[in-house]
Amino acid sequence: MVDSSIKKPNWLLRRPDPDAGARLFCFPYSGSGATMYERWPRRIGDVEICLVQPPGRQNRIREPHYETYERLAAQLIEVLVPYLDRPFAFFGHCSGALPGVEITRQLAAAGLPLPQRLFVSAQVAPHDGPYGRLLELDHDGLRQTLADLITNMGGTPSDALLDFGLDLLIRDVEANKRYVVPAPLDIPCGITAIGWSQDNQIPFSLMGGWEAMTADCRSMLLDGGHFSFLAAPPALLAQIARDLTGGAGARGPA
Repeated sequence: MVDSSIKKPNWLLRRPDPDAGARLFCFPYSGSGATMYERWPRRIGDVEICLVQPPGRQNRIREPHYETYERLAAQLIEVLVPYLDRPFAFFGHCSGALPGVEITRQLAAAGLPLPQRLFVSAQVAPHDGPYGRLLELDHDGLRQTLADLITNMGGTPSDALLDFGLDLLIRDVEANKRYVVPAPLDIPCGITAIGWSQDNQIPFSLMGGWEAMTADCRSMLLDGGHFSFLAAPPALLAQIARDLTGGAGARGPA
């Protein structure tokens, strides 16, 4: 039985279902919150979609920003441990892929349960970064990018909303810049690296570095652009279900 106090603060948008056969923990990308996955189903077959809500946004807007992925991982692990009692995986798109990497690294170091796989979409391997168009933009460029993010999630980018969200985007981008990994990490689980055929922000050709991090790396190119994953395309969901429920599993910590 899970202690209800474990929910405080609200790192997960929904309480995980105790009857789920497996869990996929999904992270938002820079400038966004967990509701960016609102078009995703709650389940992919027997795999429950669990939405991670970092502090400093949406229902956690009054909480201080985590500042580094290392700190984010350390805080989140305390919340996740009770829910790692069955097969699980992490999914993240663009900058949202990197917290899953760091959490897996810290889980392994602590001898805790490991994910079956990391699903990384439109992101270079950590030792090939920090990389991304956002990291090079000035204040005005980030504001326009935020407007594009809001539009792609079905919203209307009013001046008030942009003013409100710009500080979060800047802090998220700074956290990305701070995640400097000089050499390939040894990730003790499988990795599925997903690129998008029309993505001009993170071309699939730059994602080869993930193969240096695990003996079990699967790379695939799906149809669509940088934001196509938001609509939960069937090809993406099918790949996740296939790799998570039929994968070879994780190695134990070294």
